[in-house]
Amino acid sequence: MSDTPTTPDSSPKAPQKDERQQARRQRSVIYYIGILFIVAFLLLLLSFMMERRQHAEDLDDLNASLSGLKDSVSAMQSVQQIQEENAELKQKQIILENQIIAGTHENAELKEQTLNQEKGLQAMDWFWQINEAFVRGRTSQCRQLIEEMEAAGLADYLPKESITDNGRFSPYDRLMEIRNRVIR
Repeated sequence: MSDTPTTPDSSPKAPQKDERQQARRQRSVIYYIGILFIVAFLLLLLSFMMERRQHAEDLDDLNASLSGLKDSVSAMQSVQQIQEENAELKQKQIILENQIIAGTHENAELKEQTLNQEKGLQAMDWFWQINEAFVRGRTSQCRQLIEEMEAAGLADYLPKESITDNGRFSPYDRLMEIRNRVIR
């Protein structure tokens, strides 16, 4: 045997053991790093999935808000359209009221014209009878007819101008001429 004492470190088995332990340690570290990477990857995947779900919820909330906003805008447009229609209807109402008022005035004017024409016809009928009585020499009848005509207020409804343009008296002027001769 040799003079050198053998130590467990210097034995040929010791380097192999050391190498094995070191290889085991390296494998353990690699496994440990691998597991850490897998866990980190799983955590990143889980975080991504949670973010995606949160993003989808936020997107749904935004879509709901947008839908509500669209409904609001639509309602506002409807209100605006209703207000515009209301303004148009008010203008049409004012126009119709003015037309009714104008029609009422025209109707009143037409009634007045009709009444004046009827009184003019009555006055002409009286005038015809007065003139006939005067021409026939019936002065008392003529006087009575003139007084009744004046009491009825029809003398002013006789035409004051001659429409024949022959230089003759108008019916009103003729009535005044007869009146001056009969009533003194």
